Amino acid sequence: MRFRTCLMAMTAICVSWACGYAQAPSSPAGFRGLDMNLGNLCRMSNARTRSISPESFTGEKGKGGMSTDGPALKAARDLGQGWKVSPYVRVPAKSTLTLGEINGSGAIQQIWMTPAPIDKTRSFVLRFFWDGEDAPSVEVPMGDFFACGWGKYCHVNSLPVCVNPGSAFNCYWTMPFRKGAKITLENLDEKEMVIYYQINYTLTEVPKDAAYFHAQFRRVNGLKAKEVYTILDGVRGRGQYVGTYMAWEARSPGWWGEGEIKFFLDGDQKFPTICGTGTEDYFCGSYCFVNPETRLYETYSTPYAGLPQVLPPDVIDRPGQRFGLYRWHVVDPVRFEQDLKVTIQALGWMQDGSGRYLPLEDDIASVAYWYQAEPHAKFPPFPKPEQLTIKPIHVAAPQ
Repeated sequence: MRFRTCLMAMTAICVSWACGYAQAPSSPAGFRGLDMNLGNLCRMSNARTRSISPESFTGEKGKGGMSTDGPALKAARDLGQGWKVSPYVRVPAKSTLTLGEINGSGAIQQIWMTPAPIDKTRSFVLRFFWDGEDAPSVEVPMGDFFACGWGKYCHVNSLPVCVNPGSAFNCYWTMPFRKGAKITLENLDEKEMVIYYQINYTLTEVPKDAAYFHAQFRRVNGLKAKEVYTILDGVRGRGQYVGTYMAWEARSPGWWGEGEIKFFLDGDQKFPTICGTGTEDYFCGSYCFVNPETRLYETYSTPYAGLPQVLPPDVIDRPGQRFGLYRWHVVDPVRFEQDLKVTIQALGWMQDGSGRYLPLEDDIASVAYWYQAEPHAKFPPFPKPEQLTIKPIHVAAPQ
């Protein structure tokens, strides 16, 4: 009985220690409240939770919901302060708004935002700056950043990115900073836009080995024949590549996804270290994304890869058809020590029955996501507003 009692007591101590309830001495190596998952939700830390939104622009403790002159003041006129006076922000045409600025050390853990109108989201550009840097580490149109790049809603159900009804953009990328963070939104459109948003973050010590989050947008509207599309180039330093989003418009009849993705690592020149076998293979699909029964494209959205958008969905392999694809390298990041370049071929089939590949001249846009140590190399010039334009969809009639 004495042994059994002792064993039960020891078990209780071990359980309380694992969940952070034991009065253990604080340690620099202790749990910092980052990298959250179901396995560590019970652990205690010294991290402090904060949130920025139109009802709390600074994220200060005890300063949320204090607005008395927000855009919804008229709706709340009978209720007064604290009753949803400032749920959104209007961003004038051709202007930039600072969504949030944080001082100190910590990490952004979740972002939610919903814009109006949604069909202009490629004209709304997000930029993230870490530790007072002059050049952004993230520079991506809003829709493309959230894997919804064609200016139309699509449901995305993945681990790091979710797009939910009616146009709710969410991301869960961990974004560490050591001195501070700044997020801006530029409205390149000719008209005012509205943004609802919330940036949830924690103030805590950041591990020495934590790299900084980066994301870069590129677009080629009409690739030249036999030209390889570049997803990312010019990266210098050490880090890991963690994701790709692509908005792809086929410009030729027939299947468009035979091209191979290639990762050139640490001095690779003519030939890469990693070479895929086809576009649909890289995005974790197969056989042209076609349902064998309906003979149409079948959308899918999974934790790590998806084809959540096919426009229009009821035709196949016609010029003008558009696709949205994502691939997250959460459990298989592509690590590099010195430099990184990522390319993908635009490749289809000749329609003459010869069994030969056809280099394509498609409209391709992409977002590359990666972590690396700062400083990062300068990004290429961001596309001009006219280079971001998405024309109304026009799908060729069947031949």
